[in-house]
Order: sequence, then C-alpha cells, then structure tokens
Amino acid sequence: MIPTVDLKEDILLVEPKLLFGLPVDSFHVEENNVKANESLSDILTDRGVSSMVIDRIAHLPSSVFDLRKMKKGNEYAVFYSRDSLRNPLYFVYSEDDVNYYQYQLSFDSCNVIHGKNEVTTERKIVTGTINSSLWNAMKENNLDPMLAIHLSDLFAWTIDFFAIQKGDHFTVLYNQDYVKGEKIGIGLIHAAIFNSSGQDFYAIHFEQEDGQNYFDELGRSIRKEFLKAPLKFSRISSRFTAARMHPVLRIVRPHFGVDYAAATGTPVHTIGEGVVITRAYQPGGGGNFIKIRHNSVYTTTYMHLSKFASGIQTGTRVKQGDVIGYVGSTGLASGPHLDYRVFMNGFPIDPLKLKSPPADPVNDKNKPVFMLLRDKLLRELKNVNQEGSKKNATN
Repeated sequence: MIPTVDLKEDILLVEPKLLFGLPVDSFHVEENNVKANESLSDILTDRGVSSMVIDRIAHLPSSVFDLRKMKKGNEYAVFYSRDSLRNPLYFVYSEDDVNYYQYQLSFDSCNVIHGKNEVTTERKIVTGTINSSLWNAMKENNLDPMLAIHLSDLFAWTIDFFAIQKGDHFTVLYNQDYVKGEKIGIGLIHAAIFNSSGQDFYAIHFEQEDGQNYFDELGRSIRKEFLKAPLKFSRISSRFTAARMHPVLRIVRPHFGVDYAAATGTPVHTIGEGVVITRAYQPGGGGNFIKIRHNSVYTTTYMHLSKFASGIQTGTRVKQGDVIGYVGSTGLASGPHLDYRVFMNGFPIDPLKLKSPPADPVNDKNKPVFMLLRDKLLRELKNVNQEGSKKNATN
C-alpha cells in the first residue's frame, strides 16, 4: 500500500500596490504635471483619447470638480492598458496633496470618483531659538518653515511678532502629516511654549462643548475679542463692496470698508488692543486717519476724523475701547462719517463679517480634565531638553 501524503501549499498573499485607488501592476502609468495654459483637452488629445470622451468628461457635473480650474504645476496621472495597444483607461487629477479626482476614459462610463490619499501622522516635539526672525529660526533648526506661520497665527493675540528679539525661543508639540511618505504640512498643534522677552506664553489645545480652542496654563483663552463696531451710536451709510458710486467723485470704484454716519465730534473707539502704526493726514482721500496694528494678522483703519484724541501718536499702544479720534469729514468726504476698514494679513475684509474669536475660558466643569491634559502636555514640552534634542525634526 502506497502511503498518501498531504501536500499543503503555502500561499503568500501580496497586497497590491495602489495609486489613486488603482492597482499599479495592472496598468502602464504615466505621471506628469499640468503645464501653463494646458487644458484637459490638450492633455487627453495628446494621449489618444477621443473627442467624444473628452466632451463627455467636460460636461460631467462641475459640483464634483470643475476641470477648467486645473492649476499649473498640479499632478495628474494617466493609466493605460498593459497590452500593446496602450489604450488610455483612466485620468486622475490631484487637486492637492490629499484630494484627487479619478475619471474613467470610456464613452459608456465616463464617471468620476472623488478620492483621498491616506494621510499618516507623526507626533513631533521641536525647539528653536530666534537669532533674526521666526522664519529663519525654522530654517536654521532644520524645521518645517510652515510651522512659523502656524505659531504666529496661534500666538497672534499674545505676542507681537514684529518685536521678537534674539534669544526668544519656543518648544512645540504637533502633528506632521505625510502622504506617500512625503511631508504635506503641519497638522494639529497640541501645545506650545513661546518665550518672548523672558516671559513664557502657553498655548494648549483643548476641546469642549463649544468647539476647539487654545488656552493658557490657567485655562484662559489666548484669543481676544474685537468690539463689534468702533462707534457706540451710529448707523451704517455704506457697506463693503467691490463697486460703489463714490459720493464725491461720482465714479464707480471699490469701497473696502464700512461707513458709519454720525455727528461731527462723535468719539471713535479702537476695536481692540494694539499699536498705532500711522497717524496722518491724506488730503485727497482719508483725511485725518489712524491705522492700528492689533497683531501679526489684523490691522484696522479709521478715516475722515475731525481730530485725533489727546495722546494718540504713531507708536502709541492703545487698549480695546480707547477713544482714538472723533468723527469728521476731512479728506474726500461728502459729510461727517467714519470710514472703518479691517485688514487680515494685509488684505481688506468686510468688517461686518469679521469673526471675532471666542474669548471664553475653559468651563468650570471641564477644568479637571483640562488640568490633567495640561500637566501631561507641559511635561512633554519641558522635558524635551532633558531628553535631548533627538526628537527635533530631522528633515
């Protein structure tokens, strides 16, 4: 009798390598970047896609993605069949590092799929010292320069980044995001300590019922509110618009502010704490005007003043609600009013749509949880130097 032998075959299952949700091994793939003035039709026609298919794709609902808005430099990929015909089967456009749109190049099924690349996150603790500027400190310490922008936004309400000094230093605990092993940006900042002029400023991320916010070590919001308006008793006579008939010049031009009609001499208040960076007279425009820098993000301008308040000079530090001037009609004005303007990162925004950040502290019922989180995060930040700088990003 011949003995039987059970043969067990070990099968090794290999995960297929995916690119934009498609198995790379099943296609010939061409990756490229959109060139200047290059359209979808240019790209697909050069790769043998019929005009009928291109027309079908171009008329897919723009609510998914409007391919007329493809940007120069953005990546795209064309997936071809692996046979000798090399037929184009899929076109994928990357809107950004995460979002992509996959188009099937078939007349019968010109559908589109909105996909997202997998984002992986690495938790990092980094430190740096200022020698010249925050941006240069990032470069000198081999850190992601975008972290400078995140930090300046985070501490905009507590630190004057126009006045930071050599020797100021920071420690930050944050998420670094990656797609396909490449850095795509800074994720959540968990906590940070910024030492400016010898004083430590804290930012601790904490979420409660009214949303996510950043607080100092005592649970106070590090963001401050703006007043809703610079006048206490007034009415709006003209709103923010890209096209307004100028009441004096009688021509249509933008009006990037809000006009408050009020009697000459009505007190004008600064909407927030800041520094007067301009106190001047502009004969053919704003007349007597004041410009205040509130932080590294926001500035406000107050125009057509009859006169300036006592003690208001360039360089004067003002507190929220301080009287800085009085309503008038100096400059190019048809009558007494205040032309009030708000700038965010140098660009005018509608003052009536200014979203003043919340200034509420951590709720009393959430304080115990906040304190535990605070202690844990601050231990990580303060121990980074004792543990060595090995945790710094090695970019």
